[in-house]
Amino acid sequence: MAYIDGFVAPVPTENRASYIAHAEEAAKLFRQYGALEIVECWGDDVPEGETTSFTLATKREDNEAVVFSWIKWPDKATRDAAWQKMMDDPSMTPQDMPFDGKRMFWGGFEPVLEA
Repeated sequence: MAYIDGFVAPVPTENRASYIAHAEEAAKLFRQYGALEIVECWGDDVPEGETTSFTLATKREDNEAVVFSWIKWPDKATRDAAWQKMMDDPSMTPQDMPFDGKRMFWGGFEPVLEA
């Protein structure tokens, strides 16, 4: 069964182009290690919440947009092996990211419905 890694992060709006370039480079690695699909979404209609919201969860600032993305893997075993290989890959050394990674959150998800 497929497996999904999901990510949410605040990105300064002035960094949109550099974020896309960063995501394109990362997508090449994800594909190399077995990802089936990589989707990056730039927040367009993201309501402000009072209790919970993407904005609150990322502590989004006025000059930032929320990015929502996911990677689809064939299965959890492929995903786990891929992440281990990427962590061992010298090209994955820390680099300047066009967003505050401390406010990014992510998780792995087992799909229960694909329609």
